[in-house]
Amino acid sequence: MRIVMEDNTDPVIAEIYERKNHLIRPPLANLDGIVFVNSCVEPVPNRFVLDKLIAIADSKGIEPIVVFTKIDLEDAGDIIDVYRSIGIKVCMVNNISGDGADEVLRFVRGKTTAFVGNSGVGKSSLLNSLFPELALETAHISRKLGRGRHTTRQVEMYKLAGGYIADTPGFSTVETERYCRIPKGELDGAFREFSGFVGGCQFADCAHIKEKGCAVRAAVDEGNIPRSRYDSYLRMYEEASKINEWE
Repeated sequence: MRIVMEDNTDPVIAEIYERKNHLIRPPLANLDGIVFVNSCVEPVPNRFVLDKLIAIADSKGIEPIVVFTKIDLEDAGDIIDVYRSIGIKVCMVNNISGDGADEVLRFVRGKTTAFVGNSGVGKSSLLNSLFPELALETAHISRKLGRGRHTTRQVEMYKLAGGYIADTPGFSTVETERYCRIPKGELDGAFREFSGFVGGCQFADCAHIKEKGCAVRAAVDEGNIPRSRYDSYLRMYEEASKINEWE
């Protein structure tokens, strides 16, 4: 549910609305969008992790945007084309000069949005670039570990840009297991680029793995679905297959 509190000295519940979506980790609900922050270098983008997080957002009806930082040090490469080709907005931001930040600001304005990213990608720096009044703590990359130290330790919600911005703790790769688990039977619906092809599969219960007459696999072979995205689907399907339904 969504609760609206009256702004009094002793707050009381004024209205209660139905909850339209929620995430287990980070613990958030009723999001309109998620800003997935990645760095071009140190740490380099992990396509599988990004695909998993985008699938979670799409499965919850939350609009994703992919942002690449540290573009002054390295180019993002062809990964940009992959996500733009499936209809996801991609932005490149220089946190030092602020170039590209306006496009992200337009995305979050008037919405309830979460900023999510691996440790050390420049998430706090991006938020500082967008909203200097936050003055969030930032930290340098650990050369020994190849990742950043957590500077955000809990979800912080800020009333900004006509909406709400949630700053979330940085995560490590293994922690994405705790974000959300999509059942294998629902996984193809979390990959938006599959939607135009699943209806053409020979079998209604096609898993798009090795079935005869699979239109999704044919689309991958023909270049209509990015190979890297399909590979992520296969890995996620394998992971989901190892989980019992009662879990």
